[in-house]
Amino acid sequence: MNYTLHQLQVLVKVAELKSVTKASEALHLSQPAVSIQLKNLQENFEIPLIEVIGRQIYITEFGEEVVRSAQEILKQVNDINYKTHAYKGQLVGKLTISAVSTGKYVMPYFLGEFMNANQGIELKMHVTNRLKVLKSLENNEIDFALMTTIPKNLKIKKEPLMPNTLAWLSGTSYHSEEVDNIETLKSYPLIYREYGSATRRSMETFIKQNNFPSGKRLELTSNEAVKQATIAGLGVTLMSVVALKHELQNKVVKVVPVKGCPITNEWNLVWLKNKRLSPVADAYLKYVRKEKKRILEESFGWYLDFIKTIEKKN
Repeated sequence: MNYTLHQLQVLVKVAELKSVTKASEALHLSQPAVSIQLKNLQENFEIPLIEVIGRQIYITEFGEEVVRSAQEILKQVNDINYKTHAYKGQLVGKLTISAVSTGKYVMPYFLGEFMNANQGIELKMHVTNRLKVLKSLENNEIDFALMTTIPKNLKIKKEPLMPNTLAWLSGTSYHSEEVDNIETLKSYPLIYREYGSATRRSMETFIKQNNFPSGKRLELTSNEAVKQATIAGLGVTLMSVVALKHELQNKVVKVVPVKGCPITNEWNLVWLKNKRLSPVADAYLKYVRKEKKRILEESFGWYLDFIKTIEKKN
């Protein structure tokens, strides 16, 4: 037998996701690299680990046994790593965070220094839609959630991180300077986020309050898709300014000045009220409370300045 821990990690991830493509993305490897690791691992066994029928991957009965053993081996290796860090007096363990999709423009800045200072911590951050974030929170599958709209059906605690400012946007070549009021805005096609998105809820509330007609609309399932559609001139949209640093700097989008905007709420770190935080989660919360003001000033100075600019225009 001559297999490696890396090969076992690849097998476990492929078995978990039932896909070489998804496993390669999760492991930050190319698809050929994952396939080669699986092939090299398979050479150690006479019995197949995986079967491919059509385009679907199936783990054989023997493969399932190997996967279970591999999971135990990898767990023991992680335990050794944790104990090594603990022996050195370092913080060890896992930190699990789920963030709504726009949160990918926020959360990394509140994690970088903490993770670099605590090499014994394993971070798992899921960036997904709001409904899945809420499900993870409700099922107590995560330490913290990052969101703007606080769920009313859950008993939670929160730590405000920074403002979340929403503004109406268009591509810079899409309209002239005359688009500066709600009546003019109503004549343009609207680009929506998917159902369940907090941004979509804010947009629908604004539309209802201002009696928009039910005209042309386009619904897209990601922030990036909405941005590209807006840049291309397919319509106007309501979006969080924090997601637009490069687009604003490169002047491929512009804020449409409209009465009643920008709309501002808060990014919050949220956790279940009765949750007993692990030492790692507790240490992270203390870090956030101590450093959030500095992080906001150092990493989001452009954002705070831009907010002030558009608030003056409206």
